[in-house]
Amino acid sequence: MVIEQFEEGSEEGIDDRDKRIIEIMMQDSKTPFTKIGKELGISEAAVRRRIRKLEMMGVIRKFTVVVDPSKIGYKHVAIIGIDSEPDKLIQIAHDLASKDFSKKVYITTGDHMIMMEAWARDSMEMTKILQEIGSINGVRKVCPAIILDYVKQ
Repeated sequence: MVIEQFEEGSEEGIDDRDKRIIEIMMQDSKTPFTKIGKELGISEAAVRRRIRKLEMMGVIRKFTVVVDPSKIGYKHVAIIGIDSEPDKLIQIAHDLASKDFSKKVYITTGDHMIMMEAWARDSMEMTKILQEIGSINGVRKVCPAIILDYVKQ
């Protein structure tokens, strides 16, 4: 994976080594710093300093894990497009983000004003989630798409 968002001079303080560290960490955030350092020809301490700098700059926001929802009891995962009244967009997005079923929420352009990912244990729970979203004041339309299979995460 090549990080194309970082064009020459687009981010002050980020060099090619930083970009490569980011690429490695995006593939597996558990990669030992010693292994990263060996690949880049720098010390483990230098890798640690660079990662700390990237965190302080807000480039690296957090370290997390990617789980298989079905392995922890969530049999239904949906990407849901939501249209809202324009003056309620921000409030609705924040309201959705506070829900337990909500895994990711984005304010977007395109077909829907808000896109979100929701997890449910069964179809009945997903139905309740969709009804809850639809009942939020200012929501005009709810368009769910159930995930059938993951090709890339």
